[in-house]
Amino acid sequence: MFCSRCGAALVEGAAFCPACGTPVPAAAVVAAPIAAALPPFPTSAPVAPAGYAPTGAPIAVPFALMAPYAGFWLRFVAYVIDGIVIGIVALPLIVVLALMTGLAATLSAVAGAGEHPDPNALFATTGFVFFLLLLFPLIIGGEWLYFAWMESSTWQATLGKKALGLIVTDMEGRRLTFGRATGRFFSKIVTGFIPLGIGYIMAGFTAKKQALHDFIAGTLVLRKT
Repeated sequence: MFCSRCGAALVEGAAFCPACGTPVPAAAVVAAPIAAALPPFPTSAPVAPAGYAPTGAPIAVPFALMAPYAGFWLRFVAYVIDGIVIGIVALPLIVVLALMTGLAATLSAVAGAGEHPDPNALFATTGFVFFLLLLFPLIIGGEWLYFAWMESSTWQATLGKKALGLIVTDMEGRRLTFGRATGRFFSKIVTGFIPLGIGYIMAGFTAKKQALHDFIAGTLVLRKT
C-alpha cells in the first residue's frame, strides 16, 4: 500500500502516512489483512479427482466398465443348464405331439412290417410328416421366447446364466430390449454356421469375451460381482 498523497510506502494497518501524515482510508486498512488472508486466484480450472464431477459429486460409471466379462466355459455351462431346462419342459410336449399326430401308431406299423422295414414308408407316413412340421417351429419358437424374454427381463439372464451369476447387457451395460435380445438369439444361427464352433469359441479369446452373435447384436455377457 502507498500513500495517495505523497506516494510513500505505508505500514500494514497504519492509520496515517508516516511521511506526510495523511489519514489512510479505513477501507484500505481493513482490505489489506483480508486480501492477505485470501488464497491466490487460480490461474486454471480445478481438476476433479478421478470418478468425481467438478462439483464433487461422484460420476456414475457404467456397469460394463466395472464388471468382469464371462468367458467361454462359464457360458458353456450356463447353456448346458438351459438345455436341460428346455428338455425337461419340451419332452412332455413332444410325447403329446407324437400322440396327436399318430406318430406312435406309425412307428408300431413300421416295426411290425418285419426285420427290414422300408425306410421310405416311414417318411411317407402322414403322421410322421405332421409331427416334423409341428415339432421344429415349436422348438425354435419356444427357445426364442425363452432366451429373448429372459435376457430382456429384470433378471437379464436365462436360468442357466442366473445360476452362475451372469447377465446379458448391451455395450454400455444396460438392460436389453426384447428386440435386441431377439436379434441376439437369431444371430446364433450365423454363429452356428462357422465351422468347428469357432463362432462360439470366440468368447474365450476376444477382448470382451464376445461370441460372434454378441458382435452382431452388440451385447456383452458379464459376471456379477
